[in-house]
Amino acid sequence: MASILSIDDPDDPRITVFREVKERDVAGRHGGFIAEGEVVLRVLARGRLHRARSVLVARKRTAALAPILAQFDESVAIYSAEQDVMNAIAGFAIHRGILAFGERAPARSPEALLTAIDGPAIVLALFGVSNHDNIGGIFRNAAAFGVRAVLLDGACCDPLYRKAIRVSVGGALELPFARFGDSDDPLALLARHGFTALALSPSGATPLMRLNRPSRTAVLLGAEGDGLPSRLLAGARTIAIPMAGRFDSLNVATTSGIVLHHLMSSPT
Repeated sequence: MASILSIDDPDDPRITVFREVKERDVAGRHGGFIAEGEVVLRVLARGRLHRARSVLVARKRTAALAPILAQFDESVAIYSAEQDVMNAIAGFAIHRGILAFGERAPARSPEALLTAIDGPAIVLALFGVSNHDNIGGIFRNAAAFGVRAVLLDGACCDPLYRKAIRVSVGGALELPFARFGDSDDPLALLARHGFTALALSPSGATPLMRLNRPSRTAVLLGAEGDGLPSRLLAGARTIAIPMAGRFDSLNVATTSGIVLHHLMSSPT
């Protein structure tokens, strides 16, 4: 591990990437992303997909975080600052006292991502999911239930937005993902790689409990309210989660957890 460098001035140019996190993070920064919190830092330290470039921690936390910080090699700059200095840098009270700046893994196409997946597998395909909490929750569930990859359309928000990473408890840093291009046909692409497309809808033809898991399964989820586009529902096998009373839909992240648990528990 590199030496921990002390930061006493919020305007120190060495920590530019951490400045005003709250205001600038939506659009990304310097081609990378911001991660926060101890659990997420542990995931980033493993560095399977995305690499840390620098870490800023509250000085009072350096001793407790030493085992995690020691996992980063000397190419990662590690800084510490008093809590008030760190708050001034971030632009808000950063109670967790941990920020990291990471470099995104090179972008991959859906074709390349699916080509790399052998044997029985579950993937997710998301359409129009623009809420960062939902994206984070979906990635958390996907990591927990063994999903191999996540595909997103252009309307989905960035899984590496700071809040999405935090809600995913680092799942967004562990799962490979790719975006469909404007000219991609998602159903044709999935079929070409042997995946059976299961589209979740309140009006789905097959109740989830009657579903036997296909060997290679793609779970399609749409935005709350609008749901999946009609062209996808028409070309996929539609699945419904039966509910009581007058309720006919669930939060999309909740839906993902229920469906993925069922699939993981079902024999192929």
